[in-house]
Amino acid sequence: MESLIINDKIKKSRIPARLDLLQSGTGLILGLFMWVHMMLVGSIVLGKDAFNFVAKTMELSFLSSTGHGYPAAVFFAVLGVFTLFIIHAALGVRKFPISWKQHEIFRSQMGMMKHEDTNLWYIQVITAFIMFFLGSAHLFVMLTNPGQIDPYLSADRVISHNMWPLYLILLFAVELHGTIGLYRLCMKWGWFDKVRWFNENNRPGSRQYLKMLKKRLTIFFLALGLLALLVFSVIGIRHKDRVGERYNSGHSTVQTSVSVKTEALSEDNIDNAAMAEAISEENTDSTDAASVEKSTTTEEKAE
Repeated sequence: MESLIINDKIKKSRIPARLDLLQSGTGLILGLFMWVHMMLVGSIVLGKDAFNFVAKTMELSFLSSTGHGYPAAVFFAVLGVFTLFIIHAALGVRKFPISWKQHEIFRSQMGMMKHEDTNLWYIQVITAFIMFFLGSAHLFVMLTNPGQIDPYLSADRVISHNMWPLYLILLFAVELHGTIGLYRLCMKWGWFDKVRWFNENNRPGSRQYLKMLKKRLTIFFLALGLLALLVFSVIGIRHKDRVGERYNSGHSTVQTSVSVKTEALSEDNIDNAAMAEAISEENTDSTDAASVEKSTTTEEKAE
């Protein structure tokens, strides 16, 4: 009892709580980024021009006089996400079972309790393990090829570079991990507990409502991701004989056509000017010859 009283007076460290808060913060940013990223990638469903517009916007092409944009903007954005990804993974691994014995104990308790939120945490552990390898590979590819994002180049990576299995597995891992993580953050910090509309109109409790919202968001983003991957696959198959060719939008094609026509007209104008100059020189020569002949005739008459 005395030892318990002494230990109770020891000042508790706040470092674990601060690390937990940092883990929640990085997880929130990455989870929201995942949703935005999926919406941007899903723009391929609207057409190649839509996806190309999104890609060029991410490269800040609207700030470039040539319209090519700045791939460095994508590089630094990916670098920031990669940094948050590593920090979040390092903080999250603190709570993983560190041995097979701990894993077996947790599994047995999970089976005994049959608690849905505990099962969701276990799904997060599995998906986090998958994401650590596949997500790192994907981010490294984007980090080293920041200017290689357009409908054709992205489709080439999916089909011709055989990246579709990685993207398919990563899609399920990221969507499940991110959506479950955001749900657990809402429950952990009680962000919606005091929101009035949560309890109005005979709504279910916040936990049940958030679970329903989580399931719907998971279905939506998985469907969008699968549809986008299917579209990229179709484009990649049709583009197999032209791997590495960049996409030119209809707007760019029109601009190129106008430029070619303008150049051709300029060349025609130059040719016409040269022809007019030659005719002018011939007329001048003829006039000079006539003048000389007239002068000679006048001199002969005078003699």
